[in-house]
Formats: sequence, structure tokens, C-alpha cells
Amino acid sequence: MLSVRDGRIADLAPLFERHNGRLFNFYVRMTGDRQLSEDMVQDVFLRILKYRHTFRGESRFLTWMFTIARNVQMDNVKRWNREQPLERDENNEALEPVSNDTVDHRYDAALLKEALLRLTPEKREALILSRYEGMKYAEIAEFAGCSVENVKVRVHRAIRDLRKIFLALTGETAR
Repeated sequence: MLSVRDGRIADLAPLFERHNGRLFNFYVRMTGDRQLSEDMVQDVFLRILKYRHTFRGESRFLTWMFTIARNVQMDNVKRWNREQPLERDENNEALEPVSNDTVDHRYDAALLKEALLRLTPEKREALILSRYEGMKYAEIAEFAGCSVENVKVRVHRAIRDLRKIFLALTGETAR
């Protein structure tokens, strides 16, 4: 990123190739909307290019990139004043017979996605970044503008709430 900041714009292409999938997955998990996620990934890299001069190299590139990604999402939420619903792709089912285990797994995965979308944005973001993206709590705290302890609490509460929501969706009760 330092070379991009210093004017070698062509060096942005490898950064895009390396990180666009990660950003896309982050946004799909946050919004449930694949098309919107693609648009937001593009917006992140446009902003990286536009604001490249602000990258100081004091923190990791991923932390800086996810700070921009968070701002893009917040701008999008303000613009549309609502979160996008989970995309349902019913035409993408296998044509060949599938086992009950496969059906159960798909059903559980769909319920988990739905439960994740029902978390508050702060909890969902902390959980996705820590568990799906593998970011350290300190990195999340840095770009979220809060303490590491606050991130730990958000993740803990997100997991607790996710479990409650998932169980409610399945009709089971907590043990």
C-alpha cells in the first residue's frame, strides 16, 4: 500500500485481487445482499485510491481497509435508511437427489444466516470480523474506535444472542 500511496497506482491491482473476496464475504454477511456487496467492494477500492495519501503505515493495511469498508457500509445504510434483506436464491438447488443430512445442513446454514442478520449491526460486525475474518480484537478496536474490552464484550454478546435467535428460529429452547 505504501507504493500506491507514493504514486504507483498499478500496485493497487494486486491489493484488489488479494482482498476483494474477503471484503465481499464481509459485506454479504453484513447485508445479505450479493449485488450490494459487490458495489460496496468497488466503492472501498475507489476510496482507497482517492484517500491513499492518508495511509501512514502505522497500522496494518487490513485495519485501514476495513475502516474504509465500515464507512462505506455506514454511508450505504444512511443512504438507503435500511439494511438490505437476505437474498434468497431458490433456483440454485441441486437437481440430483440429496440426502437428508445435506438438506438439514442447508436449512441450518440458512437459519444461521438469518439469525446473523438479526443481530445488531455492532454485534454482527464484531462477530464477523473476529470469527469469519480472523481479525484480532485489537485490530477491530482500532478501527471501531473502542477498547479491546468493548470488542470482547460485543463478540461475547453477539455469540450469546446469535444462539438465542438461532434456537428461536428452529423452535428449540436453550439448554
